[in-house]
Amino acid sequence: MSAASEPAALAEGDLERAADQAIEACGGDPREAVKALLIANDFLEAEANELRAAVSKGYSRGRHGPNRERKE
Repeated sequence: MSAASEPAALAEGDLERAADQAIEACGGDPREAVKALLIANDFLEAEANELRAAVSKGYSRGRHGPNRERKE
């Protein structure tokens, strides 16, 4: 995987701050924050799949299938 396709690394303090902001945005309920983040992630995955499908196979040299498998 190229450096351009890897997610930007967050510093530990930035990650803590982002987690605190997500929890605060959900009224202080960490469970609701997790649910909101899962919904946002599903939305972004669907959008990425749509964009991937819109790119011609020739342009991407066959690197993108219709649905990219999730890493677990």
